Amino acid sequence: MSDQLDQMIARVRKGAMTRREFVGRTTAMGISAGLAGALFTKAAHAEEAKKGGIIRVGMQGGESTNSLDPALAASEVPFQVNMTWGEMLVDVNPDGSIDHRIAEEISSSPDATEWKFKIRAGVEFHDGKTVTADDVVATLKRHTDEKAQSGALGIVQGITDMKAEGDMVTLKLNAANADLPYLMADYHLMIQPGGGVDNPAAGIGAGPYKVVVNEPGVRHTFVKHANYFDSTIGHADEIEILVINDNTARTAALQSGQVHMINRVDPKIVELLKGVPGIQIRSAAGRGHYVFIMHVDKAPFDNNDLRMALKLAINRQEQVDKILGGLGKPGNDFPINAAYPLFDETIPQREYDAAAAAEFYKKSGHDGSPIILATAPGAFPGAVDAANLFAASAKAAGIPLEVKLEPDDGYWSNVWNVAPFCASYWGGRPVQDQMYSTAYLSTAEWNDTKFKNAKFDELLLAARGELDAAKRKGQYSEMAHILRDEGGLILPMFNDFVSGVSEAVGGWVDDPNGELMNGRAQVRCWLNA
Repeated sequence: MSDQLDQMIARVRKGAMTRREFVGRTTAMGISAGLAGALFTKAAHAEEAKKGGIIRVGMQGGESTNSLDPALAASEVPFQVNMTWGEMLVDVNPDGSIDHRIAEEISSSPDATEWKFKIRAGVEFHDGKTVTADDVVATLKRHTDEKAQSGALGIVQGITDMKAEGDMVTLKLNAANADLPYLMADYHLMIQPGGGVDNPAAGIGAGPYKVVVNEPGVRHTFVKHANYFDSTIGHADEIEILVINDNTARTAALQSGQVHMINRVDPKIVELLKGVPGIQIRSAAGRGHYVFIMHVDKAPFDNNDLRMALKLAINRQEQVDKILGGLGKPGNDFPINAAYPLFDETIPQREYDAAAAAEFYKKSGHDGSPIILATAPGAFPGAVDAANLFAASAKAAGIPLEVKLEPDDGYWSNVWNVAPFCASYWGGRPVQDQMYSTAYLSTAEWNDTKFKNAKFDELLLAARGELDAAKRKGQYSEMAHILRDEGGLILPMFNDFVSGVSEAVGGWVDDPNGELMNGRAQVRCWLNA
C-alpha cells in the first residue's frame, strides 16, 4: 500500500490527480477522509513555486467592446482580466470552501439576516491607497445601482443596509441568506477605490497584478503588484493575455510555445493534443453549461407551447457526444447539476422526442415562418455546429428552425441579451442561490431569458433563509421544475472546462468553479523553466 500511496502523492505533486480522485482512492485503501484530505493538501503544496518570468495565456472570449469595468464583464477574457488585477472580499476554493481575501473574518447573526466582514489590514490598491471598509461599502453600493448595469445586481439587491465602522463592514438583508459569503465571491464585485464610482473602468484594484496594456480584443498585459498582501499568489513578474478567438490559431500558439496555457480546447482535437510532447490537457467537470436562450416576453417565444416544442426538439446526448466529445453531461433545462449542493437527482431527464415536439409545435399555432437562432463561433466551443445539429433535430419534428451566423466581435454586446433567441454559456456559480439570483430572478440585470415568475421569486427568497436542508432542497426542486417547464432556457449540456497547459507550468490545480482555474491560473501558477 505504501508504494501505491507514494505513486499517488507523486501524481498529486505533478497536478495529475484531483482532490476528489485522491481522497476516493485513499479512503478505499482504509485511510480516513480527514487524513486523506490533509495528505492531498500537503502533497499539492509540496512543489516549490518558482518566481519570475512572463506567463502568457491564449484565450477565446475577447472582443473590441470589452471594458475594465468589472460590473460589465460578460465574457471569458474580461473575467480573466479582472481576476488578474482585481480582488474580492472572498473567493471560492476548488473544494467549495470560502477563500478569505480582502475579508479576513466573516460572521453572521443566528438568523443570517446580518453579516459582518472584517477587512484585512494593510491591503493596498495599485495607486498606493489602503483598502478600507468604506471602499468596500462604496463598491457594493455601486453594484446595487441599476445604472451601473452590473451582472451582480440580482445578488446585491437583497442588501437593505450597508455600514462601515473601522475595519468592519456590516450588511443587513431584507431576508435571511445563509449563502451570502458565496455571493460576495461574484467576480463582478472587485473592490475598487471609492467603489469605482468616478472611473469604474480604471483597472485599479487590489489584485496581484497592475494593468499595463489594455487593448480589448487584442491583448492585455500586467506587471506584479509589489505590495500585494498574499505571498502565495503572483509568482511571475508579468502576465500577458492574448485574445486568440480562432481555435486553430489558439492551439498552434500553445504548440509553438507562444503561450503557456489556453482555454476552451476544441473537443475534436483533445485526443490528438494528448499525444503532443510538452502539453497537458486538463479537464475539470463542474457547473459550466452551454445554452440556447429564448426571450419569453417576445413573440414567438412568449408562447410556452412553442418553447416546450423547442425544448423537446433538441437531442441532448447527441450534443454531448458530437460537440463536447463526451467531456460533459446532458442538461435538463435548468442551470443546476449534481455539482451543486441540494441538487434534486429525481427530476426526470428531458429527452429528445420529435413526435411530442411536433404536437407542442402544432398546439402553439405558430405560422410556420422561420424561427431564427443567432449564434457565433465564440458563443461557446462548437456553438455553430451545436446550433446546426439543433436545427436538424428540430426539422425532424417539423419545426422551421434556422441558424443565423453572427460575428464574434460584438456578440456579447449586440446579440446576447438583445436577440430574442441566441446561443450563450454560463460558467456556473458555487451555490444555487447565486446562479438563480444572477440570471433568473425577475429583477436580475442578467436575466437573459426575461423570465419573470412571482412564485419562482418567492421560493428563491424563502430558500435563502431556510436553514433546514431538506426543506431548502424541496424549494430548490420546485424552482427547478418551474424554470424547466415554463422558462426560456434550453440547456442541452453541462460542459467540462478543458484547458491546454504547457508542462513548463507548475502549480496547476483542476478547479470545477470556472475556466483556467476559475480565472486564477495565471496568478496562482508559475513557470518551471
